[in-house]
Amino acid sequence: MHPKAVVFDLGKVLLHFDYGIAAEKFQRRCNLSAGDIRHAIDQSPLLHGFETNQLSTEQFFAALSRATGFCGDLAEFSDIFCNVFSPIEPMIQLHAQLRERGVPTYIFSNTNFLQIEHIRHNYPFFANFDGYVLSCEHGAMKPDNRIYEVVEQTTGRRGRDLLYIDDRVENIAAGVERGWQTIHHTDPQITSAAVKRSGLLG
Repeated sequence: MHPKAVVFDLGKVLLHFDYGIAAEKFQRRCNLSAGDIRHAIDQSPLLHGFETNQLSTEQFFAALSRATGFCGDLAEFSDIFCNVFSPIEPMIQLHAQLRERGVPTYIFSNTNFLQIEHIRHNYPFFANFDGYVLSCEHGAMKPDNRIYEVVEQTTGRRGRDLLYIDDRVENIAAGVERGWQTIHHTDPQITSAAVKRSGLLG
């Protein structure tokens, strides 16, 4: 059964990101090591709160500044925090091929308003999707079942009509539980081959 729509994760699938880049830059304006700063960004509850809209941009900035000793303003903070992305060109090309075939495509991402605005302004491919399900807009993150229900509502499809591509096993597992077709993304070439096997590309 060919899927009727493709749902793409964003980070590590279409855009690579590395909070180590931000940590190195923050270190010049903080009183912690780069490793401790990265942990404060990526491993503390702060990012989860920001990406589920429990913390506003201003609250996240204030909390992370307190945690790291960052002494810059919000504009400097935003510039450092957002400039951690680079395009994964083969995956962006794969998306373009699906669009050329008329396949509906969607973004499904754990993210925050600050970085998503940066992506909208700097990566033109991001505009070329039929819809977006973002954790910061719905107050829930993958693999919470609530946000998978939002994907089904947004796409108007469910079960094997959906093909879902994500780099995280736990996120894929939640899609499998709902009967979605899935691809655990580890390499663009392998993912492209799997999409072709699905019947969506020749």
